[in-house]
Amino acid sequence: MYAYTRRQNDRHRAGPLVQDMIAMVSHYGLWIVFANVLVLQAGAPVPAYPALAVTAAFAVDSGKPLWPILSLAVAAALIADLGWYWAGRRIGARVLRILCILSLSPDSCVTTTRRQYTQWGPPLLLISKFVPGFASVATALAGDTRTRLWRFIVYDACGAALWAGAAILLGSIFHDAINEFLETLEQLGRVGLGSIAILLALFIASKWWQRRKFLGEIRMARISVEDLRDLMGKGAPISLLDVRAPASRERDGWISGSQHVDDISKLTVPVDVELILYCNCPNDASAALVALQLKRRGFKNVRPLAGGLDAWLAAGWPLERSEPKI
Repeated sequence: MYAYTRRQNDRHRAGPLVQDMIAMVSHYGLWIVFANVLVLQAGAPVPAYPALAVTAAFAVDSGKPLWPILSLAVAAALIADLGWYWAGRRIGARVLRILCILSLSPDSCVTTTRRQYTQWGPPLLLISKFVPGFASVATALAGDTRTRLWRFIVYDACGAALWAGAAILLGSIFHDAINEFLETLEQLGRVGLGSIAILLALFIASKWWQRRKFLGEIRMARISVEDLRDLMGKGAPISLLDVRAPASRERDGWISGSQHVDDISKLTVPVDVELILYCNCPNDASAALVALQLKRRGFKNVRPLAGGLDAWLAAGWPLERSEPKI
């Protein structure tokens, strides 16, 4: 498909393992790119830039066009992203939990991306793929927020083209350096391939550790939906705080009596009142993060609602959808 012309073949003899790798990339480079981008955009923490850059370097050395690489990369990204778009449209917040686990991203990435998508809308898809752990969440949010399909496809395809095009451009410009790297890799043989495998394993391990550390930070006592209903039924002195984005509150509704909180510095409640916070994000991440901030401000009795809005709905309790008139 894209033959790799070795200019120093007489000076370096490839070992069998590296020779097999080069032969595989030479003959199946486009499909390797397609599979790599598809797996990455499906949520797996596997980088795709090396495959894009190396395949582009092979193409330049062979005098082949670059547009097939770009076309297949964009097609693979669109296929994966459309899957997340429809999943977000059908099952909403639940698919975001799956994404955080697959990509090993901290659950706070959902909160950050949701806030930015609410602010910028579909144009955010133009740059989302340049931020690790951001792209899949943004595409699922596009479905969850009912972004029109044609707008999603246009912006997502353009974003995929910019992202893949940058890697292809780097590969084509620095193809000599990539060739030298591959020649050095051949000299190192199994040690070189082993080093690459170790680097990839370290990358995945660092992502896993970041997620584990984040989950440890937000570990705290939570209140169940049943206990919350009991407190509300007894008229206990509690303050129920909704920490979701305003667009989510307006679209999905809210628990009766809850107060929307966008800036905790403006919160005016006594420090001895029990505060119960809820969101609709994986592991109640937004609610837990705000709860930690409130504790640092002197509020002692603060608990997130376990399962958030999804748990409330699963228990069969209704939501309000119109703000009370004052």
